[in-house]
Amino acid sequence: MLLLYRLGIRVYQVIILIFSLFNSKAKLFIKGRKNLFNEIKQQVDAGEKHVWFHFASLGEFEQGRPVLEKLLALFPAKKIVVTFFSPSGYEIRKNYPLADVFYLPIDTAQNSKRFLELINPEMVIFTKYEFWYFYFEELRNRNIPLYVISGIFRPNQVFFKWYGGFYRQILKAVSYFFVQNEESKRLLISIGLVNAVVSGDTRFDRVYENAKSPKKLTEVEAFIGSSPTLICGSTWLEDEKLLSALPENYPDWKFIIAPHEIHESHIESIEKQFPLGSVRFSVLNSNNRRPTAEYQTLIVDNIGMLSSLYHYGKLAYIGGGFGAGIHNTLEAAAFGLPVIFGPKYDKFQEAKDLIVLGAAKSISSGEELLTAFELFAANETASIAAKKYVDDQKGATEIIIQHIL
Repeated sequence: MLLLYRLGIRVYQVIILIFSLFNSKAKLFIKGRKNLFNEIKQQVDAGEKHVWFHFASLGEFEQGRPVLEKLLALFPAKKIVVTFFSPSGYEIRKNYPLADVFYLPIDTAQNSKRFLELINPEMVIFTKYEFWYFYFEELRNRNIPLYVISGIFRPNQVFFKWYGGFYRQILKAVSYFFVQNEESKRLLISIGLVNAVVSGDTRFDRVYENAKSPKKLTEVEAFIGSSPTLICGSTWLEDEKLLSALPENYPDWKFIIAPHEIHESHIESIEKQFPLGSVRFSVLNSNNRRPTAEYQTLIVDNIGMLSSLYHYGKLAYIGGGFGAGIHNTLEAAAFGLPVIFGPKYDKFQEAKDLIVLGAAKSISSGEELLTAFELFAANETASIAAKKYVDDQKGATEIIIQHIL
């Protein structure tokens, strides 16, 4: 099985290399790993101990960030190394001031040894998922504590199949699991891993703190005025097609669309879907013929504003539910916004919880979107339930910090 794993890693590299010829993310994946070890050697003092945090992408970074920042608040002298697998995480957080930030070298026996020698970790923290055989084995061989935080497991994962012995071996390298729910803990116990505790999801701590001190967005305030506003976060084309019917039906509302992809062709596509009264955020301060307040739809053509935009909303639509799965519902719920999303949410416990609490609705059509919009537009109870859910679930960071120190 190890031979197949090695082969799979090599095949993946070849596929990414081919895709890099015409795909910008794949190109960044390849480019970011060129001369990577020399870059690490120049920036990191191997003579000092470091705490290594690894994140698959941006979402996992925000999820694990409360633990990283709490650790530094308690021990300001600690040195932190952060790695990302995905360009979408690295490119946005590469200048994060509290750590040295790098791409994760591809998981090979040679790379894992060299990387660990360069960063000299005293402990390692992976957030939610990504289980790399050679890195995990090398950490175990060196007796370096390895923690998985905000972990979540499902019965259909390979670890719990009769043929998953190789992957179960990877999990055995983990010193301790901090999981989101009881099911995850039971699944780990079922394969002989009792080193787990239900700590909850650190995203609740992150979104709770964000909601306490959102950034002031003057341009957005001017755009909204006193109008109720729907914040549409991390939308894709399928989401936007449904949402495009709302402005005409609700002329008294304002609509803010923060798409998942902000390349020019996607922004132009949104403008075509919302032809009347739409404006890009980047031109709000330019000399437009109409006052800002007269626009009905604002298209956010940058990355990084969404978590603060929810502060200005009455209701949220979360994208991704017609593709691989919905994006972050908790950022909106933390501000007391009921949430609407597409049908693919089965992997997200918080979405299921919010539906049960009456603070969320899943929709599959334009008609269902209109029904859900009508329901939440005049439902203060849903808003209270959404905010209370986040408030009640926070605290995972403290549980983790107390255990690993």
